[in-house]
Amino acid sequence: MGVTILNNLTSIKRSLQLLSVIAVFVTAYFAKDLILPILLGFLLALTLSPLMRTLGRAGVPSGPAAVLVVGLSGIAILSVVGVAAGTIALWSDELPQMGDQIKIKLSGMADAVETVRRATDQVDRISTPADGTQEVVVKQPGFLDSAMSTGMKLGGTMTVSLVLAMFLLASGNMFYVKLVQSFQSMADKKRALNAVYDVEKRVSRYLLTITMINAVLGLCIWTVLALLGLPGAHIFGVAAFLLNFLPYIGGVIGAAVAAAYALITFDSVGYALLVPAGYMLLTTLEGQFITPWLVGWRLEINTVAVFLTVVLWGWLWGIAGALIAVPFLVVFKVVCDNVASLQMISHFLDNETRTPPGDGQETARAT
Repeated sequence: MGVTILNNLTSIKRSLQLLSVIAVFVTAYFAKDLILPILLGFLLALTLSPLMRTLGRAGVPSGPAAVLVVGLSGIAILSVVGVAAGTIALWSDELPQMGDQIKIKLSGMADAVETVRRATDQVDRISTPADGTQEVVVKQPGFLDSAMSTGMKLGGTMTVSLVLAMFLLASGNMFYVKLVQSFQSMADKKRALNAVYDVEKRVSRYLLTITMINAVLGLCIWTVLALLGLPGAHIFGVAAFLLNFLPYIGGVIGAAVAAAYALITFDSVGYALLVPAGYMLLTTLEGQFITPWLVGWRLEINTVAVFLTVVLWGWLWGIAGALIAVPFLVVFKVVCDNVASLQMISHFLDNETRTPPGDGQETARAT
């Protein structure tokens, strides 16, 4: 009887844990606009904390240091956004002409597509009964309106994140002290403090690694496109550096834009297609081999966990989720490393095969 009750309680506990996990993801999906800027603010504060301690050792007060560090970060973000917006604005004026030139270059393919489209329309007219029903088409917002709406939304998110990061950094060690005081034993206090410092170190390491990888990728794409004779190859090198912060999506966008520009520039369609082919080859090598290996090795997280995390958060929050997926995984990994009940998850996320205590002897007996 007692065993049955214990088994029932265990089943209920596991069911409640599963429901809690589902509730967390459902809340994250519907509360994206609220959670995202807060999460970005905490991640930015963790990333800038080592720099804040360096300024503190130099005698700079925490308040002015926070304003300086966050202000420089904001200027850097605005500079990147300004360069991207200027390029998009410049190309948006030339989009009609670019589209016409691309249609001329791809006239053969366009004729084939038009033939298929006409045949499909005829089949639809034959299969659709003439009952007098009129089709209502909802006009979608234009490109400029969508871009302005997205820009305003991103601007609000980044503003909240920067302000929150500034307040967190200006508070100095207040939250660290509160965290330490919330534990009773000295061992738990040390473990919590080590976990926070570990999060800072790993998140900063990840961002530095990704930035260096993207910089090398941008230089490689710049070189390859310049060797192919594409004018303005440096612009696509800079664009590749920026777009590659979007895992998987950025490479496709960059290759598509480079292909369109190459079709306009070169007379031969076959030669023009070498530009997106080279772009995709480099981004594929980087995305499938170099980055997963380097990021997984530097962060001590296996590449499968990195990939699944990017897919999960990209599905939940789109591009923003893909951007913060790996930093969030780093934080979660450090928490699992320092919580005894989460050691099994930490072992799964690790990029090394470690034998739990006691398993070695049992394995040796079995063999």
